[in-house]
Amino acid sequence: MASALASAGVSVAVIDREDPARLVAAPYDGRSSALARGSQQMLNAIGVWPKMADAAQPILDIRVSDGKIGRPTSRLFLHYDHNDVAGEPMGYIVENRETRVAFQAHLPTLPTLTAFAPNSLAKLDRGAASGRGSGGPGSSGPGSSRVRAVLEDGQVLTAELVIAADGRNSMLRREAGIRSTNWDYAQCGIVGTVHHERPHDGVAHEHFLPAGPFALLPMVDGENGEYRSSLVWTESREVTPHMLALNDEDFSDQLQRRFGDSLGALRVPGKRWSYPLSMMHAERYSDHRLVLIGDAAHAIHPISGQGFNLGLKDVAALSECIVDARRLGLDIGSPQVLERYERWRRFDNIALIATTDGLNRLFSNDLPPVRLARDVGLAAVNRMPGLKRFFMKHAMGLVGDLPRLVQGRPL
Repeated sequence: MASALASAGVSVAVIDREDPARLVAAPYDGRSSALARGSQQMLNAIGVWPKMADAAQPILDIRVSDGKIGRPTSRLFLHYDHNDVAGEPMGYIVENRETRVAFQAHLPTLPTLTAFAPNSLAKLDRGAASGRGSGGPGSSGPGSSRVRAVLEDGQVLTAELVIAADGRNSMLRREAGIRSTNWDYAQCGIVGTVHHERPHDGVAHEHFLPAGPFALLPMVDGENGEYRSSLVWTESREVTPHMLALNDEDFSDQLQRRFGDSLGALRVPGKRWSYPLSMMHAERYSDHRLVLIGDAAHAIHPISGQGFNLGLKDVAALSECIVDARRLGLDIGSPQVLERYERWRRFDNIALIATTDGLNRLFSNDLPPVRLARDVGLAAVNRMPGLKRFFMKHAMGLVGDLPRLVQGRPL
């Protein structure tokens, strides 16, 4: 968010409690993220993509199939081929660490951006909105046109707007009294890097198993030329600790039983991580001189790999609203600016929350009639070129009212 705004000359401060050195350390996070084509175009437009392109593996094909542990996957499947959309990659898989390294290298090149890290908020005074109660954004009254932030080390900052990008357990959201809808899936995501005998050829695999989706997403080859994929394994909350406790050989055997042998022998030589899976959606995205983006506003199931992309679309839309208002000489923290952002993003976010929730419920079971219906559904879409291309464009983040950055255009 800060990089996007600073790329357009907006003065912005980042307050981050994490030490930048720790953020780029290898043990910090074992996840990789799927970047949709639109997200890649946005990162390129703000100048970050060249610093991470070499670490990004193009997604050329996506294969979606139904499966059962220890049995071959269904012969009815859905196959997305990048040649059906002008031969361009549908997206990229990038290790989260590589993304953070790229941003840490990019921040010093932006003269209007100042980072305060490691640091955190000790006190935030947003003033009081006039004309409405505390339940809505309101309109700024006398003396409330600036926000005052006191940091842990005593430094004091003032600004027209606070952007909460502090995650699904957002302290700023709670302090503003913004309620949220929450749902616990009783599932965990097991993640790590898988080495395999055969090349992945840029194909992303997603198998739907009774416990939830099981995905192997293509990564760039390792330092020694080993073939690698990113594992995203959805498992029940009860079973996850037992899987994580297995030795490398037994854990690899469990992977093989779920995925099959199309990539040869599988093994996970490094650390494994797990994350609880849940859904969250804020009842509104703004309050007086405060606006929510990313996981502070919404969190979805990783079944479609779109959670990070939703957050990047928030960034693109909000930065466009702020920059447009600034060019017109308007107050960038006014209710009108924040309401434009919320109208723009709310429908898209709700639609994807509903879609991912429905898909997880549909595929996370083993009832024979349901299995048959979803297999037939996947095969039917696979045989309908027009509908399949639409779904591919949607997965690429290129459908709807797209912000300029997502189109690859500067602010």
